[in-house]
Amino acid sequence: MVWNSIETTRREALGLASILGFAALLAPRMSFADEQTVAAEIKKLYGDKKLESGKIKLDVPEIAENGLVVPVNVEVESPMTDADYVKAVHVFADGNPLPGIVSYKFTPACGKAAASTRMRLAQTQNIICIAEMSNGNLHMAKANVKVTIGGCGG
Repeated sequence: MVWNSIETTRREALGLASILGFAALLAPRMSFADEQTVAAEIKKLYGDKKLESGKIKLDVPEIAENGLVVPVNVEVESPMTDADYVKAVHVFADGNPLPGIVSYKFTPACGKAAASTRMRLAQTQNIICIAEMSNGNLHMAKANVKVTIGGCGG
């Protein structure tokens, strides 16, 4: 069978057009958050309130050999009484498609403000944790996780 060069060119053009169209649809979803995006999310939640350091123990690995499953443990120092407790904890990542990873709500009945999860990290990035106290104070902890393989983006 002899291939018609015009037919082959048209097939190639249609194939290329469909691939480019599919890539254009995915392109907006493939963008990643950055430090400014995380800062904007935090500002959306808390405005210009001052973020203090301390009170949060953020336990993440320095190096994640597999970005598909990265353990994250958060613990906030608090007596967890009716007068003084942790209301919420928010965890952000500045290199994932969406900056907000997880949020936890606490009450004095919890007894302890601690939580664990596993997250997928697309690349080496910062993990930022914000704890909102019952008196309105905000505390922040930040850690950098170096992702060596795997993850969302490889």
